[in-house]
This record gives sequence, C-alpha cells and structure tokens, in this order.
Amino acid sequence: MSYNLQVTIDGNSGFCFGVVYAIDMAEEILEEDGYLYCLGDIVHNDEEVERLKARGLRIINHDELPGLHGEKVLIRAHGEAPETYRIALKNNITLIDASCPVVLKLQNRIKVSHEDDEPVLIFGKHGHAEVIGLQGQTNNEALVFQDLTELDNVDLPAKFTLYSQTTKGTEKFYQIKDELIQRGYEVKANDTICRQVSNRNEDLESFVTNFDKIVFVSGKKSSNGKVLYEVCKKYNPNTYFISQAEELDINLFSPGDKVGICGATSTPMWLMEKVKAVLENF
Repeated sequence: MSYNLQVTIDGNSGFCFGVVYAIDMAEEILEEDGYLYCLGDIVHNDEEVERLKARGLRIINHDELPGLHGEKVLIRAHGEAPETYRIALKNNITLIDASCPVVLKLQNRIKVSHEDDEPVLIFGKHGHAEVIGLQGQTNNEALVFQDLTELDNVDLPAKFTLYSQTTKGTEKFYQIKDELIQRGYEVKANDTICRQVSNRNEDLESFVTNFDKIVFVSGKKSSNGKVLYEVCKKYNPNTYFISQAEELDINLFSPGDKVGICGATSTPMWLMEKVKAVLENF
C-alpha cells in the first residue's frame, strides 16, 4: 500500500548565511589542501559534520589547539574567545576565521561594555560555543544564565547591561528584560538577536499551519533547532523531531497526509531532501 504523502520543504529553512560562509570556506581549503583542522563541530549537525570529515575535515577541541603548530585552523560561525587568537599567534597557526559577522559585532559590543566597567549579563546556553566566545570578551566575568530562575538567589548589581546569544528568541529576551526591570533593576538591554534566525519564527508560524504533519529536521545539539522546533509544535501539535531520515516512522502518518519539512539554521538542505525522498516512498 502506498501512503501517497504530499511533501513540501520549507523554502526558508536550512543554513543561515553564517553557516554557509563557514562551510564554503572549509570546502575551498579541503579542495586545495586535502585536510583542514576545525575548532569544534563546524555546525551542530552530525550528518553534515560526517560529510565534511569524509572530505578531510579534522575536528579538534580547545585542549588540542596548543599542540598544533604551523597549521590552518578554521574558526566556525560561533566565534571564539581572545585566548584562541593568542594561542594561534604563538604557535604560528593560520586561523581561517569564519566567525559570523553578527556574532563578531556582538563580541565587540560586549567587550566595550566590559571595558566601560558595566556588569554584563548574557542570556544564553551554558557551555555553548558562541557563549564561551562572548564570555571570553569579559575575561569570563560576565554572568551567563539560561533561565530567569537561575538569577533568583543571585546578588545582582542594581544596574547592568543585558545581552543575548544571537540565536535566542526575541520574545523570550524581552520577557526577561521586562521581568528584571519589574524586579527593580536598571537594565540596559541590547537586542543582539540575529534577525535571520528570529524571522524564521514568523515564517514557520505561517508554514506549519498548512500541513497535517510536520517533520522538523535538526541536530540534537542545535540550540536554534530546539527553539524552532518549539515554534513548530506550538502552531502545529503534530510536529515530529528527527535528526536523520532513518528515524522516520511510517506509523506517524496517514495515507494522503500533507507533510511539511523544516529545519534549523544548522540543517543542510540535502538532508531535508533525503527526508522528503523517504516520505514520498512510503
């Protein structure tokens, strides 16, 4: 029996320009040199990482960087802390800097705030690559929090500057800002959220309501993926999260279903197309 599913990929889903830029740079060097070191996963998507590793990309962590000398190392879109640049200079490492311009601008603003002796709070995910780079601009003195409850028992200064990881939702950021002001703090809020990411929330709202079922494709490590998946689920409760085509379950669908496929800013289009092909074969 054929399920005859009507499958459509969201044209606004897939890599943001920062990720496209980083992967293009990596592929160019891999083509020339046959290999390239990359500091951390180039993108929070295991399938895309594996594809590039097969072409010669070598993923290293921060502990391994000081052991390299005279090599090329790619800095991914998430950006890096100043310490990475110091090590590179000392070890004659050529940095292929693919830091996203939106992240670089944010790093600079945080650095200026810190140098002006403003206490800095960052709304972001603990341990996230971008957040580590942002904290590094303040000698790791900035206070990072994922949720307001983390600040409940913290003795905060009366006045501080609030920033956000670029891939957080604008709605949540402004809720946090308003709540902190209500608690009596003087908050200088800097909305540094990437509009290419936040605009996807609105795009997805209108996309997902047109379908019986939604398949959301994203790496499990992607912060942005988690945010966008929740948006999809809010506007279409029949939304399913998968990381690879093999996770698709035919029992989730009914014959003739209209199915929409969408993904995170770290989800490659080829992976969504693979998911589409599997669904159309059901």
